[in-house]
Amino acid sequence: MTAVHEDQLLASEFEPIARAVERETEGLRVELIGGRLGVKAVPDGDHNRILNWLLLMLMPLSPRLFLHIAGQGLVVGAYRKGRARPDGVLAPMDAFVGYGEWAPADAVAMTIEVTSHDSDTNRRDRVEKPAAYAQSGIPIYLLIDRDAAEVVVHSRPDGGRYQDVHSYAIGLEITLPEPVGASFDSGPLKDWVG
Repeated sequence: MTAVHEDQLLASEFEPIARAVERETEGLRVELIGGRLGVKAVPDGDHNRILNWLLLMLMPLSPRLFLHIAGQGLVVGAYRKGRARPDGVLAPMDAFVGYGEWAPADAVAMTIEVTSHDSDTNRRDRVEKPAAYAQSGIPIYLLIDRDAAEVVVHSRPDGGRYQDVHSYAIGLEITLPEPVGASFDSGPLKDWVG
C-alpha cells in the first residue's frame, strides 16, 4: 500500500470499496473527492424529475451534446485522485463508449448536481465537487440547490476553482455559457424544489 495522508484513499483502494458498497447496500452511492470517501443517498423522485426535465430542456438547445443521467463515474480532481458520480453529465453521446465504470472527464461539457437532503450536501455539492470539477477542466458545473431554491452556474475553470459563479433564483431565466451556449426558464423547477 502506498503511503497517503491518514484521511485519504487512493483511487485504486477506493474502486473495490465502491463496488462492494453499491453491490451490498440499497440506497447508497460512494465517491472519492480529494482523497476523501463520501457517501450519498440514492436520489428521490423530485431529484430524478429535475434531471429528466433538464434532459428535455437541453436536448433541443444543444443537439451535439447528450445528458447522461445514469450515474456515469468520472475521474476528477488533481492528479486523478478523485472518483465522482455526478447526477448528470453533458457530453457527446459516445463520450464514454469503451470506458468502464470510471471515465476521464476530457469530453465533458458540464456536470450537474441536484442537492440531496442529506447531512453532507453542503460540503460535497457546494465545496468539494466544484473544486474537483474545476481541477478537471470541466467547463461548466450546474448546481440545482433545492435547499436554497436557486440554480448556480459555475464556469471558466482555472486550477481548483471556477472564475465565474452566477446564482439564479428558481423561476428566472438561466444562461449557460459556451460550450453549451443556451438559456432556459427555470420556472418549472418550482414544482420539485423545497
